[in-house]
Amino acid sequence: MQEQYYDQLLNIETSEVQKGFHSSFHYHRYEPTPYEALVFLFEQYSITSKDSIIDFGCGKGRMNFFAHHFFGARATGIEMDETFYEEALQNRRRYWLKRREIGDQLQFFQCLAETYSISKEDNVFYFFNPFTVQIFMKVVRNILASYEVEPRKLDIILYYPANEYTYYLEEQTPFYLFQEVLLPRYEHNPYEKFLIYRLDC
Repeated sequence: MQEQYYDQLLNIETSEVQKGFHSSFHYHRYEPTPYEALVFLFEQYSITSKDSIIDFGCGKGRMNFFAHHFFGARATGIEMDETFYEEALQNRRRYWLKRREIGDQLQFFQCLAETYSISKEDNVFYFFNPFTVQIFMKVVRNILASYEVEPRKLDIILYYPANEYTYYLEEQTPFYLFQEVLLPRYEHNPYEKFLIYRLDC
């Protein structure tokens, strides 16, 4: 199983899915992006050590560790749930222990996504339907505000894209659909894909 293989490779534990539902209407339950999907995404979409990725609703940090390990990208995870945040920190300790080094390229913050301050270095933003479109709109507005301060190429990656997300990006923001990455089982589920929206400087 790829789930066990990559967790062992990275020396982290991210496979268990949240049981039950979050008490807040606006925030959805945790489910990690399958490793198989991440591998397929990054075969089609390139990142490098120059990129800084923000994963909103990062859970236990799977995307962060994957992006850093294989591409050297700086990765930040934003998580509102205290339990998942603590597990992400534990995973970070385990990850660095195996690598026998300590670095600041992996950061985790426990806060509401809409309150996180976007850095001028942040340029790739990842969403796996972590919250309702109302929260998503606030986050995107923060991203656009950071662009006004520091114009740069920005990408928003949506996995299992919600129609409300795509409608908002296409109709109410300057982001445009740059790339569509269809997963092999796309024919069975039209949402099994990544959509990448871009804003050029």
